Amino acid sequence: MNSTDSAVFVGSRQLQVTDKTKGVSFPVLVQYPTHQSSIATAFGPYIMDVSPDATIIAGQFPLVVISHGNGGSHLLYRSISMHLARNGYIVALPEHYGNNRNNNALENTDENLIIRPKHISLTIDELLSENCLGKSIDAHKIAVIGHSMGGYTALALAGGIPRTRTGQVIAVTADARVRAIVLLAPGTGWFMHSLGQVYIPILMLTAEHDGITPDWNAEIVLNGVPDPSKVHFRKVTNAGHFSFLSPFPAAMKHPGFLPATDPPGFDREQFHQELPMEILAFLNSELKT
Repeated sequence: MNSTDSAVFVGSRQLQVTDKTKGVSFPVLVQYPTHQSSIATAFGPYIMDVSPDATIIAGQFPLVVISHGNGGSHLLYRSISMHLARNGYIVALPEHYGNNRNNNALENTDENLIIRPKHISLTIDELLSENCLGKSIDAHKIAVIGHSMGGYTALALAGGIPRTRTGQVIAVTADARVRAIVLLAPGTGWFMHSLGQVYIPILMLTAEHDGITPDWNAEIVLNGVPDPSKVHFRKVTNAGHFSFLSPFPAAMKHPGFLPATDPPGFDREQFHQELPMEILAFLNSELKT
């Protein structure tokens, strides 16, 4: 693998994070800037141009953790993660235990609501102590991106107090290390009148045609945080709930596979040329200034 002193590529490492209190572990894919040239590398059905286990560029970088949706995959946000890594971020993509494409046993359980944010905090702990990357993370510049159920996760970490449908408080712990969050078509129904402790900046993007997390989810955030001016909000014209997922390989694009579908006329490939840049601009403004 060749190396240059100027070109920036994406390095990758695969880690396992353990929740000792539960006796479970989950995988985390980490991407980061490197000068070692990349090669086409398969991650399941997806191909990413990365440099596996490459040496990170000297310096300190902000850390971004991406939380995937219900029954989803940590590999579905690669257009966002790759762009951030090329532009000076360390990006961690954990696969949520019990709420992913291979094991969704905790779907619709209080246990899932509790461990989702906990496992993001454990991922941050692991990255800060990791031998190869820990010293390269600026611990004062950490953000979380959450799509759908990942939006719930991000809001819980930011200080939201989730409640069950019967009004019982869900035992989550906010993470003061998180300085900004990005919400993509977020699920927010657990936070009715309970976002009064969320003071950090938020970029929130929703989809015009979203039957899974419709408009009232965004209204909970806009009406619930103490300072609405800290919420940068945009509804994406003609987008659907799954439009925030990276474009799928051609073999996976068929009407029966809903995550690969969009409303008629929506160009996901073009959107994912623009979306990572919008997220990068927000994170740069909040973490690098």
